[in-house]
Amino acid sequence: MHEITGNIWDHLGQAIVVITTNCTVDRRGRAVMGRGCAGQALTYFPDLTERLGHLLQHQGAQVHDLGNGLVSFPVEETAWSLPDPRLIRQSARQLRELADQRGWSKIIVPRPGCGGGGLEWRHVKPLLKDYFDDRFHIINAHPEQ
Repeated sequence: MHEITGNIWDHLGQAIVVITTNCTVDRRGRAVMGRGCAGQALTYFPDLTERLGHLLQHQGAQVHDLGNGLVSFPVEETAWSLPDPRLIRQSARQLRELADQRGWSKIIVPRPGCGGGGLEWRHVKPLLKDYFDDRFHIINAHPEQ
């Protein structure tokens, strides 16, 4: 696992880009994607709430290949809950399995739960280390943190 600094969206089209998400679907079947990289993804993929909502409804709360080189990574059960270390570990395992199945060679992952979620990177990093190998690049938009 490598740690890098920069803008996650600069890697779109050059690597698999992971967005941290919650598992909430609204009454219209759309995923709730409010802040952080999930909210930013809507700029690039306006139909993402519908695509992820459909997957959550039919396949459940798990890591999903969203197409276009984008993958979801659940960190919270609901849009209003705090990030859950158990769910982060589960998502890391599922992402590793998906990367192995698909033969992905470069995966860019934001620090799960550390932005708007409020977790400290020093507590989250150990949750990922058993699953993320050299293909995984953990990106931090803020070099001073």
